[in-house]
Amino acid sequence: MDKRFMVILAVVVLGLGGIFFIGKNKTDSSSTSGSNTVGTTSSHTEGNTASKVNLTVYGDFQCPVCGKFYPVEKQVVDTYKQDISFTFMHFPLESIHPNARAAARAAEAAGLQGKFFEMHNLLYVNQSGWSNSGDVLGVFTGYATQLGLDAAKFKTDFASETVNNTINADLKNGNGKGVNGTPTYYLNGKKLSNGDIGTYEKFSAVIKAEIDKNK
Repeated sequence: MDKRFMVILAVVVLGLGGIFFIGKNKTDSSSTSGSNTVGTTSSHTEGNTASKVNLTVYGDFQCPVCGKFYPVEKQVVDTYKQDISFTFMHFPLESIHPNARAAARAAEAAGLQGKFFEMHNLLYVNQSGWSNSGDVLGVFTGYATQLGLDAAKFKTDFASETVNNTINADLKNGNGKGVNGTPTYYLNGKKLSNGDIGTYEKFSAVIKAEIDKNK
């Protein structure tokens, strides 16, 4: 059976603690939005790149759970940015999020002008505004202009095979690790459970413990 049809999405937000279950979708490196060629992984990283502690997330910009959890993720990264590095990897679940690959392309195109995380932030903050748009390129080009990017270059890079192949490489990397939903977090290579990241306090405690262990 085509893995694109093996889709289970469970988005459950419980109580004030904000515990959620990650929607699952086994995807592959193929895409209806470009070639199946795999390039080099993106590995966009911010924070203290010399740190012994790395937090990596496999994310989908159109994923509702990723959007809801983004403020917690950002708070954690901002709190510990001097002590950890934070890496974003693309994992667009295209079978259930039709604009996810386009959003990943927008972030990659912005990254080629040095503004990956700035676009990353805009995509999550404005998720409800573009998720169902019939003209996502127009919306994303507006974001690029807002960020002071060269709009013409942004559009060219957005449509490029290089950008598409980078996204494919991230998907292949995630599949190789057994990623089957978003957001999926790894702390120094160890996959974190929902219980580790359900609230800022829990996520922070896990991060701090890893920092202390690596001093």
